[in-house]
Amino acid sequence: MAATYEPIATTTLGSAQSSVTFSAISGSFTDLVLIIDGSFTAGGGIDTQFNGDTGSNYSRTRIYGTGAGVVSNRSTNAGTISHGYISTSRSNTIINIFNYANTTTYKTSIGRGNAADARVQADVGLWRSTAAITSITLFGGTFTIGTTFTLYGIKAAV
Repeated sequence: MAATYEPIATTTLGSAQSSVTFSAISGSFTDLVLIIDGSFTAGGGIDTQFNGDTGSNYSRTRIYGTGAGVVSNRSTNAGTISHGYISTSRSNTIINIFNYANTTTYKTSIGRGNAADARVQADVGLWRSTAAITSITLFGGTFTIGTTFTLYGIKAAV
């Protein structure tokens, strides 16, 4: 049997917001998938923090293409993981968070941003904490009215 996606929470913005938080995330899944469909008032990366951790406990490796070229870079000991890219026109970003409830390993993630008018981007992230993820905060710019965030839990195949 294949793994199944179960919707945990969906938020659609009725006003522009500088951050969105999912909290009280149950530990009953194996992985999480977060899908963001919308735009920023000015294009940019979507910064992610787990459990309100603002310390220098995050690392990220990125590659993106703009149609004019390709860029690769990384950051270590950062205060966030930047996942994907969202532009001023409708874009989507998908963030996969693996083994989020495991309390013996650091947490890894992959974010893919698809902003057809600006760039496509992929980020691999690491949160150096063994704590189970119970909240996710997204920020980095101002999300526009109508931006939708859907968090899914993935149940393991039985």
